[in-house]
Amino acid sequence: MPNGAASAHLFKPKLVTVLAEGYRLSALRRDVMAGLTVAIVALPLSMAIAVASGVSPDRGLYAAIVGGFVVSALGGSRFQIGGPAGAFIVLVSTTVARFGVDGTLLAVLLSGLLLTLVGALRLGSLIRHIPHAVTVGFTAGIACTILASQLKELGGLRLAGAEPGPVIPKLVAIAHALPTLNPTALALGCGVAAAVFALRRWKPSFPGMLMSVAAASALAWLGGLDVATIGSSFGSLPHGLPMPQLPQVTPQLLRDVLPTALVFTLLGGIESLLSAKVADSMTDRIHRSNMELIAQGIANVASALFGGISVTGTIARTATNVRAGAASPVSGMLHSAFLLLFMLVAAPLAGFVPLAALAGVLVVVSWNMAEKSEFAGLLKSWRTAAVLLATFGLTLVEDLTAGIIAGCVLATLLAMMHRGVPEEGA
Repeated sequence: MPNGAASAHLFKPKLVTVLAEGYRLSALRRDVMAGLTVAIVALPLSMAIAVASGVSPDRGLYAAIVGGFVVSALGGSRFQIGGPAGAFIVLVSTTVARFGVDGTLLAVLLSGLLLTLVGALRLGSLIRHIPHAVTVGFTAGIACTILASQLKELGGLRLAGAEPGPVIPKLVAIAHALPTLNPTALALGCGVAAAVFALRRWKPSFPGMLMSVAAASALAWLGGLDVATIGSSFGSLPHGLPMPQLPQVTPQLLRDVLPTALVFTLLGGIESLLSAKVADSMTDRIHRSNMELIAQGIANVASALFGGISVTGTIARTATNVRAGAASPVSGMLHSAFLLLFMLVAAPLAGFVPLAALAGVLVVVSWNMAEKSEFAGLLKSWRTAAVLLATFGLTLVEDLTAGIIAGCVLATLLAMMHRGVPEEGA
């Protein structure tokens, strides 16, 4: 079985390889079913991630449609699904709060150019050298931060002022707002989370997220429940994609967002290659890391031009794609086409979705994101525990950049100290 590891093919998209091998009708049937399955999962997730990131839900769909199509068409993995990811929620929401939507789109565009450059320079393998404890630590920190960020919508709380970004001030503000708790919103959000968990356990083939959100939306509409919805908060979704345009650029804004774009680049590279490795482990194939980074870069540029948020390889949707029987990158391209069809035909239905229901979806995402068994295993060694906890703690109380830098520096220092210790009996 060809594995894509040959150096001569490092910059050849897997779609080209698949078409050269011969693409049959049987493969198309498998890809259609897999693409539809992934689209059903991606629909509520893309909107939920966008709302949690501080932007309107359509920007999450733009990222999944435009960015997801490019990732599959040009990527170095046969099965990678690109789109907005939970790991970026904290980073995007912070960027939106600091620089607005235009500044965020500029940061996404710059990160896309940088990712393309990293791939073109064949630096994809360097990202793999980030210590495992650092990856697990910042992923757990992001998961906890996402959970904290959903408490307001989950409980339908009304804060006295703007919601703080850092976790501890956020929790303090939420505690002060507890008297405004909306029991109906809390019941809907918790019900959605519980239903998703239950369906995943008892009926894993069912589209649990979409079914749960649809049920909550129908209940809120038919019962006339007093809860915030996408329609009441953001208005109706547009019927299709906007015309592409460059985000607003000024020299000052460019300088201001460049450090953020670098963090987008680092996180995007890590998440994409981790997701591609998951697909490899499920299919016994090997992705082309440099081609994958180039595709992710172009996808982010395209997403920003259409007003979408950041794009990366998504582990859960990629795994769903493989389990659904995908045969080639065509499944990922079709998943984007199905999402576009939803916007063209059924966009008004999204207005009925309660924000508490989307918060319930992200509670599930944050729980699944945290690698709990890996976290516990790394605590057994004091060296990996130190790196893990430093990364986790700083990601939680400071930000992702501080967590990654501290974890990598500490891991390097501990490795140097370990090499300098003479072996017993030497």
